[in-house]
Amino acid sequence: MLNVTYEDDAHTGMRRWRVSGQVFFASADALVDQFDVRAVAGLPVRIDVSAAHFWDITAIGALDKVVQRLQQHGCTVELVGMDAQSQRLVQRMKT
Repeated sequence: MLNVTYEDDAHTGMRRWRVSGQVFFASADALVDQFDVRAVAGLPVRIDVSAAHFWDITAIGALDKVVQRLQQHGCTVELVGMDAQSQRLVQRMKT
């Protein structure tokens, strides 16, 4: 149900991760485990979630944890493609 793949752009040095499938409390830890932050320390990173759906606060928290870990390792992180319902969960989490 959850799939995370990546490709590296040799020209820009950017790693692009693509998350697809359903992310919810039962798959949140699996999401976090898919990101090797040490391998990309200091590099620009893009996480494309356009093919994923985040169902609950636990899933959003897991994505936030990934972003924070990448930033702690010096990465600039661009998150793209989040659907409207998932964005509402993000806003709920912030308040």
